[in-house]
This record gives sequence, C-alpha cells and structure tokens, in this order.
Amino acid sequence: MSYQMNSTTGTNGQIVAGGAGAGNTNTQLNLPWGISYLPTMSNYLYITNAAGHSAMRWIPGASSGQFIAGTPGTSGSNATSLNTPAGIRVDSFLNMFIVDFGNHRVQMFCYNSTTATTIAGTGTAGNSATQLNAPKGIAFDSSMNLYISDTVNRRIQKFVKL
Repeated sequence: MSYQMNSTTGTNGQIVAGGAGAGNTNTQLNLPWGISYLPTMSNYLYITNAAGHSAMRWIPGASSGQFIAGTPGTSGSNATSLNTPAGIRVDSFLNMFIVDFGNHRVQMFCYNSTTATTIAGTGTAGNSATQLNAPKGIAFDSSMNLYISDTVNRRIQKFVKL
C-alpha cells in the first residue's frame, strides 16, 4: 500500500472534517482522539471530541457534522454524558462503542440512541478485573469480544461478548 507523497511537505493531506478551529459547534472538532469509519455500512466518519466531551458523525468533506453523543462542551457521568471520550468503534448495526476515558468505562450507544449502556468498567478508576483506569483504545475480534487499552493499569483487558 502506498500514498501520494509530496517531496517537500510529506503526505498530501486533505481536510475532511473540522479545520474551523477548536470548539463545540457542529463545524468544529475539539481535540479529536478517536475515529471510526465503515464505508460499506455508512457514509459517516464517527469522531470523538475529547475536550468537547462529545461524539460526532461527519460525512467526509462536508462543512459540518452532527453531534450524536454527549453534550458538547460539558462533561458528565450519567448515561447521556461523556467525560473526555477517546476511542470509538461502530459495528455493522451502527451501534457505537465509546471509550469514556474520564469516567473509566466503555459506553454502548445503540443505533440512533443518545442514551448509553455501560458495557465495561464501573465508572470508578481501579485495577480489579471489572475496573478500568483511563482507558483509551478499543478493538473487537471476529467474535465481537471487546479489547480495551487500560492505560494507567498498563494492560489490555478483554471482555467476552455474552
């Protein structure tokens, strides 16, 4: 695999989301940490805004996106709030899985829902088998088992799909 290169500036990138400065409006991204894209399922990029405590979906190249989780600019710990969201993955049913870094949990938002269910972590930092401490990355295997990078605990946790 190769990408087009420019000998003086490196890769020729193209802005496909954001670029209007940091902020919490639908034309801005605010410390985007996570991104998920399933072009075979949806035309949207799914993006977490860590400093904006929210997640957005954005059609690549569009001038604005749509907030789909959290309250832009306001952190929280209830089922509709996020606190410094990090990793994000979208499954084939367009359910969103968001690593809620500041709340030490992983939230699942069913398609078209703004209310989440906690599927990993307890919401309290810790190092037991049920707890996470500042989680960031997320991955799934072919059986939809969940893998989370549990950064402060210096480990990868696997949560088996029920």
